[in-house]
Amino acid sequence: MRFSRELFYAAPPEDVFAMLADPAYREAVGAAQGVVSLEVSSTPTGSGRTVVVDSVQRTAGLPAIATKVTGETSRAIVREEWTDPTSATVRVESPGKPARAAGTISLAADDAGSRYTVALDLEVKVPLLGTKLEKIMADTVSAGLDAEHAVGVAWLEGDR
Repeated sequence: MRFSRELFYAAPPEDVFAMLADPAYREAVGAAQGVVSLEVSSTPTGSGRTVVVDSVQRTAGLPAIATKVTGETSRAIVREEWTDPTSATVRVESPGKPARAAGTISLAADDAGSRYTVALDLEVKVPLLGTKLEKIMADTVSAGLDAEHAVGVAWLEGDR
């Protein structure tokens, strides 16, 4: 399933990229999302950066069809490979689960700030239920981006 979402930040791309590369920001996002555990690394790579966020989330609130596959918690390892401060590839792995996502992130200047765009291919390999589970996954990713955006807006306004 194809998923795409665009967010806007009232700050220049270099400030948004610095925020995205800051482990403290990623930890604040995890706290806002109520994760059970979180490990973050952010490593310079040439003119870009590799950011890895390894988290465990509770699955309470997901439909029963999803919790049968995920259990009470689900681990997600998000790996962003930023080739430069404007573009990245992203992979999301869920060890031991039949779900994955891969795609791109772009960061572009906009009239009054920055446009942050995520485009993903979501895949859940479960016979007969995969499409329904991909829709649930898309809703979960969208809710996660909402939380990330709220933290990001506050972060860029100085609330750290």
